[in-house]
Amino acid sequence: MTMPIQTLPVAVRMRRERVPGAMSRWQPWRWTLDGVQPLASPLAGLPDCVERNGNRQVWLHPGFEASLYRDDAEGYYLNLSTTAPCWFVLWRLEEEPTVDVEPIARPQVVTLSYHDAGRWLDAQESVEQVPAQAEVVAWLRAFTLVHYRPEPKRRQRPESFRGLTDRFGQPASVSTGWRREGGHDVG
Repeated sequence: MTMPIQTLPVAVRMRRERVPGAMSRWQPWRWTLDGVQPLASPLAGLPDCVERNGNRQVWLHPGFEASLYRDDAEGYYLNLSTTAPCWFVLWRLEEEPTVDVEPIARPQVVTLSYHDAGRWLDAQESVEQVPAQAEVVAWLRAFTLVHYRPEPKRRQRPESFRGLTDRFGQPASVSTGWRREGGHDVG
C-alpha cells in the first residue's frame, strides 16, 4: 500500500434519531451520519455523546484521519467535479460489550475519494456522505491540481471490428452458406 502524502485529523459525528410513525414498530431508532469535523490536531479517545434529548443523540467519534494518496487523485477529482464535494464515511453497527445496550454506529473509514466510496458501496457496506467544508475543499483542490493527470484518450475501434453478440451478450456467428437438415441441403 502506498503511503499518504497528506493527512487531516478529523472526528465523525453519528446521529441516533427516533423513527416517527408506523415504521417505529419495527425499528424505533436509526443511525445516520451527522457530519465530519476537521481538527487542528489528532484527538484520541472513546466515542462520546455530545448531545442528547428524547428524540436524538449525537455521538462524536475522534481519532480518524482523512488521507490523500497520489494514486487516488482521480477519485478526488471526481469528488471535486460534483456540485457539492463531500466526505464519505463507511460505518457499521456494532454491539456493545454489555447485552442491555442497543448497537452503536461506529465509523470505520473517512475519505474524500469517489473511488473508495464506490468500492465500499459495491461491497454493500453502509456508506454515507455529508458536504465537505470550504477549507477542506480548498485543501483537496490544491492536492488534486498537483497530482491529478487525466488518462490520455484512447482511439476507439471502429464498429466493424466489434464481435457479434446476441441479445443476451453471448458470442454469435453469422453463416452465409446453406443450412443442412438431416443430411439434405435446404435452399
